[in-house]
Amino acid sequence: MLRTLILRVENRPGALARITGLFSARGINIESLTVARTEDPTLSHMTIVVDLDDVALEKLVKLLDRLVDVVTVTVVDTREAVERELLLLKVRQEPGQKLELLKEAELFRARVVDVAPHSYVLEVTGDEDKLEAFIRVFEKYGILEVVRSGKVALARG
Repeated sequence: MLRTLILRVENRPGALARITGLFSARGINIESLTVARTEDPTLSHMTIVVDLDDVALEKLVKLLDRLVDVVTVTVVDTREAVERELLLLKVRQEPGQKLELLKEAELFRARVVDVAPHSYVLEVTGDEDKLEAFIRVFEKYGILEVVRSGKVALARG
C-alpha cells in the first residue's frame, strides 16, 4: 500500500544521502521524493512515498526517528493531507488543433508555459488521478515529453 511520509529534517549537506541510504539498506524503493527548504532556512521538508505494509512502515518510522538529521516524521493518510504533483507536458500542435487543445487544457486548469511553432508546453497541478487523466486526454495530440514532480504533501489542520 502506498504511504506518504512527511519529514522535517536539518537542512545540511549529507542529510538526504543518510535518509535515502536507510531506505536503500533495507531494500525499500522510494516511489516519490521531494525536498525543499521550509519557512525556516535551517530545515527542509521532505515528502516521501513508499509502498509498505503496516509492520514495515512502523519499523521504518522508528529508524527514521533515530537519525540525527530528522526532526519529525509524520505518516499521513490521503484524507489527512493536501497532496499535489506538478506535471509539465510537451504536446505536438498541428494546424487547426489550437482551439481544441487550449479548451481541453482549460478544463484541467492547465497553463500554457511555452509556445513553439509546432508544440506547446502545458503545466498542470493536482492529485495523481487528475494528472493521469490529463495525460490520457492529450495523447491524441501526440505527447512529445512528460515530466512530473514528486508528490508534495502537508498535513491538514
